[in-house]
Amino acid sequence: MEFALSEEQRLFADSLRQLLADRVPVDALRRHAETGSGFDADLWARVMAPLALMHAATEELQEAWLPRIATGEVRFGIGISQHAGHVKAAIDAGAPTHLLVYLPDGNATIIAAEDAALRMHRSIDRTRPVTDLTFDDGHAVLLDAANAPLAAAQRVLDAGRVVLAADTLGAAQHMFDQALAFVKQREQFNRVIGSFQAVKHQFADMVTMLEPCRAMVWYAAYAQDALPNEARLTALQTKAHLGDVGRDIARMATEAHGGMGFTDLLGLHYWFKRISFNRQMLGGPEFCREEAARLQGWVT
Repeated sequence: MEFALSEEQRLFADSLRQLLADRVPVDALRRHAETGSGFDADLWARVMAPLALMHAATEELQEAWLPRIATGEVRFGIGISQHAGHVKAAIDAGAPTHLLVYLPDGNATIIAAEDAALRMHRSIDRTRPVTDLTFDDGHAVLLDAANAPLAAAQRVLDAGRVVLAADTLGAAQHMFDQALAFVKQREQFNRVIGSFQAVKHQFADMVTMLEPCRAMVWYAAYAQDALPNEARLTALQTKAHLGDVGRDIARMATEAHGGMGFTDLLGLHYWFKRISFNRQMLGGPEFCREEAARLQGWVT
C-alpha cells in the first residue's frame, strides 16, 4: 500500500509551488509582514468559506459566492461568535469584503464587512491581524438569501484546524531546514558545529518529532474527505499535536543558531510567531484534546 503522495499530487504540489514563487516574490511577503495585512489568513479563509458554502448552502448561494471567491472579487474573513451580536475573534483576510460568522448555535451567516463594526488588533503574528466584530442583529444587512443561517458547519471548523496544522508543519520544517544549513557552515574550534555530538542529537530529536507529524497531517486531510467518522477526531488530535511539536521545533531551531537566532537578521521570529498564532487559533492544544476526549466519551 502506498501512503505517500501520488505522482499526480506531487506534480500538482510542484506546479503550485512554482506558481506561488512566480506570483508572490519574497519582497512581497516581507511587505505583507511589515504592513500587517492578512496574507495567510486569506489563504485558509479561502478553505473554510468555500467549504461552508459547498456543504451547507443552497445551489443559488453557491452560484452567487463561489465564483467570486475563486476570482478574488470577494474576500472572506471568518468570525466565531460566543453570544448574539458580538464576535470574539474574527480573522481579518486582509481587508475582507464579507464575513462568514459562526453563531452561538453553530449556524453561520454572511455579513457585508461595511455593515459591521470592525476593530482590528495586531496579533503576535503581524501577517494575521484579528478583529473584534460587533453587529446589530436587527440592522445588519445580510446578503441575498443568507438571512437564513447556513447549516451547522463543524466540519468547516475542523478543516480550518487541519489547514492550520499543515501550516505549522511547513513553518517548523522551514525553521529546521534553516537551522540545519546554519550548523553545516558555522565553525567553532576549527570544526563545523554540526559535527558536534550534542548538536547531532538535537537535530535527531527534531527529525523524530517532525516525521510523524507529516503523516498525521496527511491522514487528517484525507479523513476530511474520505473518513467522515474519523474526520473530527483526527482534526482535533492533529491540531493539538502540531501545536506542541511546532512550539518545540521553533525553540530548538532558534537555539541552534546561538544568540543570532534571537535577532531580526535571520527572520526566525516570523516563523515562531506564525507557529504561536496557529497554536491558539481555533482552539489551543488543551482545548482540542478536551474536545477529542469528550468526543470519545472519556469526559462529559
